[in-house]
Amino acid sequence: MAIIKNFSDIEKLRKGGAILAKILDTISSLAVPGVATKFLEEEAARIALSQNVKPSFLGYRPHGAKEPYPAAVCVSVNDEIVHALPSEKKLAEGDILSIDMGIWYDGLCVDAAITVGVGKISQNAAKLIKITRESLDAGIGILRAGVRTGDIGYAISNYVEKNGFQVVRDLAGHGVGENVHEDPIIFNFGKKGVGEIIPAGSVLALEPMVVEKDWHIKTGSDGWAIKTADGGLAAHFEHTVLVTENGYEILTEIKES
Repeated sequence: MAIIKNFSDIEKLRKGGAILAKILDTISSLAVPGVATKFLEEEAARIALSQNVKPSFLGYRPHGAKEPYPAAVCVSVNDEIVHALPSEKKLAEGDILSIDMGIWYDGLCVDAAITVGVGKISQNAAKLIKITRESLDAGIGILRAGVRTGDIGYAISNYVEKNGFQVVRDLAGHGVGENVHEDPIIFNFGKKGVGEIIPAGSVLALEPMVVEKDWHIKTGSDGWAIKTADGGLAAHFEHTVLVTENGYEILTEIKES
């Protein structure tokens, strides 16, 4: 069951979400050929420190993990879907990079992700990124009090599949706020009218993870990265979103001034 957030919580999450949005915007702009993913992680951690927020993934131990996650940011390249560790390996022209980060602000957590192309990328890679981003919009667009988790999953997967790609079925979105991961679990596929009812005041981290062909996954050699089993490209977008009586509010997007 979702943990309902009160007015004070929501104000904190708005402020934290605005900070996280700016961090991701800055880091994604630095993702150019020749840059190491470790540098991007170090910059994200530096900016977080300057804003008096704490990366929420660093030291976090997900369910089933043998050890806590050792980095501030997940930086996943090409066939890496999520959770890849930063390294000294340099980005190359044509890569696609997914950056996933969470932060603690005044005791509450927000979470977001973005996928960007490195230099000039292939037409199919650009389409994959576009459709993944738009599938997140499709899932967010139906949010309101009373929607079910299956409605959200259906909206995402239907959009992805009609555009020729597949959602990863072994990974999911989730509630967020008091913890990095909270109920409900929100898979990126489902049936309309099925699943847990989402009440107003819920805060969700919706995060479609989309692949070129086969949605099956494997674990990388570092023990953390989740990769496509067939070596195909993957993209990942995520927002922290407040569910209201009649709609939603995206908490991790850059607001126009």
